[in-house]
Amino acid sequence: MVESALKKVPGVGPREPKVANAAVYALGQIDSELALSALARLNTTVTFKGTLKEVQKALAVVSQRLNISPDELLDMGVPTLGLPSVGQRVEVLGDAEAHLTVDASGTHLTFSKGGKTLKSVPAAVKKDFAEELKELKAAQKEAEQVVSALSQRLDGLMIQPRKWRGEQWQERYLNHPLAGTVARRLIWLLDSVPVFWNGDELQNVNGHPLELHSDSEVQLWHPVTQPVEEVLAWRDRLEELQVRQPFKQAWREVYVLTDAERRTNTYSNRFAGHVLKQHQFNQLAALRGWRNKLRLMVDASYPPAMRDLPAYGLRAEYWIEGIGEDYGTDTTESGTYLRITTDQVRFYPIDAPENHAHAGGGGYSMWVNQTQQPVNPLALADVPPLVLSEILRDVDLFVGVASVGNDPTWQDGGPGGRFREYWHSYSFGELNETAKTRAEYLKRLIPRLNIKDRLELDGKFLRVRGDVRAYKIHLGSSNILMEPNDQYLCIVPDRSSPGGKNDGPDVNFDGDRVLSLVLSKAFLLADDTGITDPVILQLLKR
Repeated sequence: MVESALKKVPGVGPREPKVANAAVYALGQIDSELALSALARLNTTVTFKGTLKEVQKALAVVSQRLNISPDELLDMGVPTLGLPSVGQRVEVLGDAEAHLTVDASGTHLTFSKGGKTLKSVPAAVKKDFAEELKELKAAQKEAEQVVSALSQRLDGLMIQPRKWRGEQWQERYLNHPLAGTVARRLIWLLDSVPVFWNGDELQNVNGHPLELHSDSEVQLWHPVTQPVEEVLAWRDRLEELQVRQPFKQAWREVYVLTDAERRTNTYSNRFAGHVLKQHQFNQLAALRGWRNKLRLMVDASYPPAMRDLPAYGLRAEYWIEGIGEDYGTDTTESGTYLRITTDQVRFYPIDAPENHAHAGGGGYSMWVNQTQQPVNPLALADVPPLVLSEILRDVDLFVGVASVGNDPTWQDGGPGGRFREYWHSYSFGELNETAKTRAEYLKRLIPRLNIKDRLELDGKFLRVRGDVRAYKIHLGSSNILMEPNDQYLCIVPDRSSPGGKNDGPDVNFDGDRVLSLVLSKAFLLADDTGITDPVILQLLKR
């Protein structure tokens, strides 16, 4: 009900936020595993600020009722959905068996009879076990949502100094019927030693078993805290085991302080000067735990996009401003800017007064009242490396996804051609850290592809040799140039394709939509004689 009530109506916003808030309140009053599971999932997936506050209030009520911390509550909010073991549930329905399986490829409901897998649901099951079948299908759908939300929550915990006692972690993660399907695909630190689940035991990178004790200390492994050699060794190990991680961990981008940032000292310009689609940025920011307000073309001031980091006593800021002066062209009908420009990333003490800037620009300044004093930003060198890396990774994600340079239809530069120069510089410019990691991964992946003889990595591009023409796919934007004259080829991706899991060949992690686009375009262009789309065919013949 909450998700349905929060579906957005163009130009209006959420359909029924009051209904969503009431449903959240009701969930907080219900003492059941499913209600807690729903709240835990909503805490990760809801982006509408008003309802998210209600979710957090409801979780606080339940936390107080059970006398446990909010973090522990979220750990407990993962249901079993009737699965007796990790990722497996079998139900006997007459002379058939129903198998509910949860693994790296998703959730699956299959049926067998006499040991043989059936292609569809047996007619007898539909007739005689209709209620059981309905419950299994509901469990399958719920399992998919729970696993997705849990993966997203653990991804968010990569920035947190969260630790678990061995006994607690084993119960709530490693051996939990649903959480285990995620936890067993991640690298953990067991008493400071990196481990991974393989077969029926925890092993180090060399495959040697390690024992988990009830008083062991467990936390998520992060590459920024590890030597480069160890990170590479874990990538090799997971590739050898053919593990698909629920999010980028072994292949996670790492952002270290640059010489330019040492010179600027208190701010980073690494992601300044970009043009982003405001609504897309706003949604991404909410999903990553940032606070942001949509800029309107009005005489008003706004704070920057901010992420509070209470575990470190810090607040991260990303300075943004609305762009454009033409109402209706640069805004929605309600006056919301369609695009924003980006500026500095800064860090402040979490309780420092907020900076503000006019909606349409003019620079940020700190607002202080009579009882406050201006507070200087922290030197970037004083920000914990893990925090710096994860915040810059967030910002890289915002730019990498929401930049107008990613839109293949913007070759003309958008309204009035104003952004043509930016579009070209971004679409085919230098690679950011995410794209560099993408290139490193493709070096390993290409030899395993059946079109490997038609592919070649060349700096910023993946070169593809078709039979009609040769192509260059940019590893940052996935936009395409045709050789020999670098003519632009516009291929619009299918927006209905899910952004979380990669289409095409299996890769070792979920969550990189651009990698999916690069690979899908590579396979399409390698077989360019098989292309049937009339628009693409016309472009190829130019």
